[in-house]
Amino acid sequence: MKKKYLLYQIARPIITIFIKLIYKPQIHGTENIILNDKCILAGNHTSNFDALLVMSSTKRTIRFLAKKELHKSVFGILFRSAGTIPVDRSKKDEKAKEEAINALNNKELICIFPEGTINKTKDLIIPFKYGTVSFASKTDTKIVPFIIKGKYKIFRRNIEIKYLTPITINRDNLEQENIKLMNIIKEELKNE
Repeated sequence: MKKKYLLYQIARPIITIFIKLIYKPQIHGTENIILNDKCILAGNHTSNFDALLVMSSTKRTIRFLAKKELHKSVFGILFRSAGTIPVDRSKKDEKAKEEAINALNNKELICIFPEGTINKTKDLIIPFKYGTVSFASKTDTKIVPFIIKGKYKIFRRNIEIKYLTPITINRDNLEQENIKLMNIIKEELKNE
């Protein structure tokens, strides 16, 4: 266990119990999460609870990319000690990029919500930022797409997370690969 992620290790079982008791999620496809190597989890973003749902679906430690504003709040120390990677969404954040690439090169698991924000539109997804495919390309890392469907309703089996088959990125055309990732998630959301 990495000492600097100790808070994550302590919080994960508590969060898992909370999520499973309160929201009763349906969790599918966890066998697609790569267990002993670097991996990027990438999916749609529906709520502030999404990171907790992802965290509760695997015992692997996950490094989440999160907006820098969370790290400047009163809970900032908690986010930092849990291993989250702060991202300045107002610019190309080289520091966040470097930290994410280092994490992957150290065989860690990171989670990115490529939409960059919670989708509050009526569209299934909003256009993806390029970070996910860029990180995967630069580190030769597989992406495990996932979808989150439903609403977080207390004591109802209304929320679902499904991990899909891992994909490998073609480095020759990141724009095309970003569209491909978006379409995989969009089509799966349509089919559910």
